[in-house]
Amino acid sequence: MKMDKSKFSAFNKKNEPNDLEFWKTKTIKERIDAACYLISVAYNFDVNNPPKVDRTIFSMGKLDE
Repeated sequence: MKMDKSKFSAFNKKNEPNDLEFWKTKTIKERIDAACYLISVAYNFDVNNPPKVDRTIFSMGKLDE
């Protein structure tokens, strides 16, 4: 697989795009969907079929006060 370098460009600090303003225009659902997609790409799983949580590792209990 080769990276398509035409889709990316370098910016210096003065001329960088304002990503914060872009994400402020998106709804909360759109932001969460984008985050879920990026996580699925990073951990290499299908975004529509995430892995199950191993419940044997986690446990719940009442805190003693």
